[in-house]
Amino acid sequence: MDYGIRGRKAIVCASSRGLGRACAMALAEAGCDVVVNGRDESTLSQTAAEIRRLHGVEVRQVAGDVSDRDVQQRLLGAFGEIDILVNNNGGPPPKDFRALDRQAMLDGVVQNMVTPIELIQALIDGMAERGFGRIVNITSLAVYQPLGGLELSSGARAGLTSFLSGVARTVAGRNVTINNLLPGKFDTDRIRKTIEFAAQRAGRTVEEQAAKGNADIPAGRLGRPEEFGQACAFLCSAHAGYITGQNLRLDGGLFPGAF
Repeated sequence: MDYGIRGRKAIVCASSRGLGRACAMALAEAGCDVVVNGRDESTLSQTAAEIRRLHGVEVRQVAGDVSDRDVQQRLLGAFGEIDILVNNNGGPPPKDFRALDRQAMLDGVVQNMVTPIELIQALIDGMAERGFGRIVNITSLAVYQPLGGLELSSGARAGLTSFLSGVARTVAGRNVTINNLLPGKFDTDRIRKTIEFAAQRAGRTVEEQAAKGNADIPAGRLGRPEEFGQACAFLCSAHAGYITGQNLRLDGGLFPGAF
């Protein structure tokens, strides 16, 4: 399928690895020029080089923490006019909520709620004026199904979801959409850390915990990042203009709800 976004300019935050990388790769495959971002400059450079090699699009890279205001300005200025924004950021590491101090909680909210809002504030009016914009926020299945140890991540991402629900309706008539992708268990570094944390709490080996987790997923496996990336690319496509303010769960059937 031609997604109708060839030549569009996209920012994909925290895209040197994992789900962000998969989104950048899928958008590049659809013909978008992309700005990629990550904290590790070496890993980021490798990702950028691979995207160029595979898809022949223009790739610009901005190293650093996307919550840093200077990094945000460099992201926003990498191409000038931006058509697509994929918000992503590393979540706080698993931790018992009793051990969270005030600074840790503030940092978590900045990373997973304030930062994406700041980037949207900077881009949304320009998108509306040009009559095209796609904003996708990578949140988490934990917004619907909270997990012990991830309360800070769940709370911040749920706050982002509620905040943007009303905003999405204000720009829908200008062909600007805002949607959220809620990953369940995907084969990424973050899920491996979550499995290790859960194994420690349950007194199991990591292998036992991983097998138990896979058995709980109706699909019987972890998701592949490439599957996630293609879902993101579709929401960013010209064909998805009538989808906005939605939360798309990608979880292999893990969440046991009809709605």
